Amino acid sequence: MITAERLNTVQEYYFSKKLREVRGLVAQGKPIINMGIGSPDLAPAPEVIRSMQEAILRPGAHQYQSYQGLPELREAFASFYADKFKVALDPLTEILPLMGSKEGIMHISMAFLNAGDAVLIPDPGYPTYTAVTKLVGATPIMYDLTEEHQWLPDLDRLAQMDLEKVKLMWISYPNMPTGARITLEKMKALVAFVKEHDLLLVNDNPYSFVLNDTPTSILQVPGAKEVALELNSLSKTFNMAGWRVGMVSGNADHITAVLKIKSNMDSGMFYGVQQGAITALRSGEEWFKELDSTYGKRRELLFRLVDHIGATYDRQAAGMFIWAKLPQGAPSSEAFIDRLLHEKDIFIAPGTIFGQNGEGYIRFSLCVTEEKIKEALGRF
Repeated sequence: MITAERLNTVQEYYFSKKLREVRGLVAQGKPIINMGIGSPDLAPAPEVIRSMQEAILRPGAHQYQSYQGLPELREAFASFYADKFKVALDPLTEILPLMGSKEGIMHISMAFLNAGDAVLIPDPGYPTYTAVTKLVGATPIMYDLTEEHQWLPDLDRLAQMDLEKVKLMWISYPNMPTGARITLEKMKALVAFVKEHDLLLVNDNPYSFVLNDTPTSILQVPGAKEVALELNSLSKTFNMAGWRVGMVSGNADHITAVLKIKSNMDSGMFYGVQQGAITALRSGEEWFKELDSTYGKRRELLFRLVDHIGATYDRQAAGMFIWAKLPQGAPSSEAFIDRLLHEKDIFIAPGTIFGQNGEGYIRFSLCVTEEKIKEALGRF
């Protein structure tokens, strides 16, 4: 059986391949410390787990659920956005819960892109933007993010490009992988840019509440709903990565288009997971303080490790990663991380998996216990 031609446009996800190698080393008895993946090792709040446990005993809990999610879940997302971002969303028409925001990348692309359309994708950026663009038959056009430009889009340079076939533009702030933040003024400029060029802007926003005292949403910009969607996720904010809970928000027409795709792709999110998500979204400030305290301690220890390597980094970056520039004269990013893996039994991510502009950079995850970070420090 010959596979579909679309498979020729993508490769297996880097971490899927590399983690097989890492698991092989572990099987050989190597004491590998994995600092490459942004998969929270912390648990959700006890009350979140209790909400899910109690919910699964209710009548109807194991039946198919609404494609649009429970009304209470949409209302919880709306209240969360009103509280944290001062953004008003209609829970009935402007919010669509997702089984993790990653599926939203596919749903949005299928809803708005035709074969031959083009998509603006950040370099460095999340590899899934490029993979999904190719899978739906569209053409990825990479735009540069650089340290010199604070890892923000250079809109003057973008305006000089041929944007005739471009229909969609991806951004992610706080940025993944660099941790760069964005100001309201920069968001206003982005919204004005996509309005001028008739593009749909999508902000992938899962890192706003990890070591970030200035949470931002693209929907904070007046008029942004006309031209923008935003993805968000409970994975990092509430340590619920494996639960697969996210959402997309925007105007009613855009959400309806995404729902047409989603309703043909799944049969609703498990009731118990939705109830746990509702409880998580109602968390008080103490939850966020404790989360930042834990990650803050880990980050300070990891800064010491990065210093040992001789790499440089931005201490003010947000999110659960440290994006570090290798010292001059160091080998390529992938050669460097392989050397670290085999000589120190430490796995980190090379910047190149996020794009060509990631060469010369490496990324450390904060999803590692303080004890493991201290153990890694001891290996130096």
